[in-house]
Amino acid sequence: MNPRETEKQIHNLTDALNEHADLYYVLSQPIISDAEYDKLFRELEALEAKYPEFKRPDSPTHRVGGAPLKDFKSIEHLQPMLSLSNAMDEGEITEFHGRIERLLRDASIDNSNITYSVEDKFDGVAVNLRYEDGILVNGATRGDGSIGEDITVNLKTIKTVPLKLKNCKTPPKLIEIRGEVLFLKEAFLKLNEERVAQEQDIFANPRNAASGTLRQLDPKITALRPLTFFPYGFGVVDNYILPDSHVEAIKLCGEWGFKLSKILLKVNGISDLAKAYRNAEVRRHTLPYEVDGIVIKLDSRSIHDALGARERSPRWAIAAKFPAVEEFTRLLDIQIQVGRTGAITPVAILEPVKVGGVTVSRATLHNEDEIKRKDLMIGDRVIIRRQGDVIPAVIGSIASERSGKEREFIFPTICPRCESKLVRPENEAIYRCPNIKCPAKNEARLIHFASRLGADIDGLGEKIVEQLFSKNLISDIASLYKLKESDLKDLPGFGELSSSNLISAIKDRKNLPLSKFIYALGIRHVGERTARVLAEECGSLDSFTALTLDQLLAMSEIGEETSSTILFFLNDPTETHMIKELLSLGVVIEPFERRSDSSGGARLSGKSFVLTGTFSTLGRKDAEEKILSLGGKVSSSVSKKTSFVVSGADPGSKLDKAKKLNVKVINEDEFLKILES
Repeated sequence: MNPRETEKQIHNLTDALNEHADLYYVLSQPIISDAEYDKLFRELEALEAKYPEFKRPDSPTHRVGGAPLKDFKSIEHLQPMLSLSNAMDEGEITEFHGRIERLLRDASIDNSNITYSVEDKFDGVAVNLRYEDGILVNGATRGDGSIGEDITVNLKTIKTVPLKLKNCKTPPKLIEIRGEVLFLKEAFLKLNEERVAQEQDIFANPRNAASGTLRQLDPKITALRPLTFFPYGFGVVDNYILPDSHVEAIKLCGEWGFKLSKILLKVNGISDLAKAYRNAEVRRHTLPYEVDGIVIKLDSRSIHDALGARERSPRWAIAAKFPAVEEFTRLLDIQIQVGRTGAITPVAILEPVKVGGVTVSRATLHNEDEIKRKDLMIGDRVIIRRQGDVIPAVIGSIASERSGKEREFIFPTICPRCESKLVRPENEAIYRCPNIKCPAKNEARLIHFASRLGADIDGLGEKIVEQLFSKNLISDIASLYKLKESDLKDLPGFGELSSSNLISAIKDRKNLPLSKFIYALGIRHVGERTARVLAEECGSLDSFTALTLDQLLAMSEIGEETSSTILFFLNDPTETHMIKELLSLGVVIEPFERRSDSSGGARLSGKSFVLTGTFSTLGRKDAEEKILSLGGKVSSSVSKKTSFVVSGADPGSKLDKAKKLNVKVINEDEFLKILES
């Protein structure tokens, strides 16, 4: 690349990044993902390092964010709010550790046992709170790092921002406390639900919602939205000595009345640091708020000044980012999928994009109303989000980027497979194919039957099921057990061994526990938990098939709608014939047997538990398994029949309902004592 081309590239990158920074920091309307921005920023940094003569005075590498909005007064931070350099994987975390070792050695500081602090990297809005003699006097956004927007009135509406420092007899004469303002996941979902009810556009993500809420000129609007503040650091501290350990200093904030990060720990050396990063990535989806990584700092605050800072970031800290869970891509098409109950689901066909380390090319759009509400058109640039192991979702479109070539999706009126006229039941958002012989419904149903939570037939995947149906080798679930090896020999990809393996796998799953069988039947509204409740209450297949409405309504967690769909299934002659045919083909449905702990028996028999919040000792799944092993029941909703509501950190609305119904509420320690007694 010649000098003129290099100068032009630096010029273009500078303009592009400044524009994106303005959209992100000032207007809260980003059109590219964090990962895309980071990639462009790194490219500019590398070019400027190699050709410093072309670096412009307005380069984003000179500063942290954008200028304050003109609608707010400005506040100058007593100490600049720096940004953090990024580490994108474990390799770059190791490189950071190596730099720290060299910096400490150069500064003649012992580097034989380096201690780091590890915290959540919140996906919110950074703010600076200034306290004088323990009283909150003002608060500001990060702004350009030196000057931010005065949002004091709005910050005072946040319940997790103390107006006066608690438990502090001799408060600092002056202290700047830096932290992040964000929405907890549950609060964000509730906010969007309210906006849908009011026919307003939903927020694309919690970060945008928090940013927009803090920048409301009317503080009453901010007060109505439940924001949360978490402290993560300090600016100027006058006439007060904080603990030298960063972790202990942040814990002191907890004593002063601030809410603290779920992850706040010290680790020694690179091995423990890498382990902490892996553990944090695994548990990120269990947290009550969104995070996009961890923040790693030298724990000793006294060393920070010795190591100093670069132009825009400290040398003693780094943000170790997780793989992105939100990205931007193109909506290429919308296709229709027919489910096992006849539900018609539109599916987005996307230009492949990596989200959270996984390449995504399809995402559910749920129903016709969702497409209209999100204002989606084929050809749109859209936002994709993937959280945990759930199917990716299209959050919304970026209408401002439309070229005019996009086209509206017309929802079909007939089934794309059997051409039956679709029906949309009253008070439902989903269209359904009513044809009981629809091949698409039967294929989807058999795939569900063979799934891991159902019959768990090894090797019987979606493509093989489609092949079997297309060759008319099977027509329903029962016909699966009539297959012979000779039926498979002419199918593409099948040889003697693979044919033998599939038939053996089908025969091996002739004995099915009652709960798995009920789930595998694919009854509408009956998931894994409901199937277990039914199996536990009925005990045997005969009792299940003879259920009455009164019996169903008397069961925990089973309401009128689910009872109705179960009875509809059990009274359908086609379904009862299919069950009888399965039994005649040698399928054995094993009666339900309550598991019991070898030491505790069934001592929780008759007790039902509802879990809410997060737990530090037992994971949610482990807690449920332990209750079930001791003969108890686990419910997803609180009722007068609930024995205990176990409340962890950041409990949800279930806690409020328990108090209204006078259901006994216990904490995690009390719950563990019940399990161990």
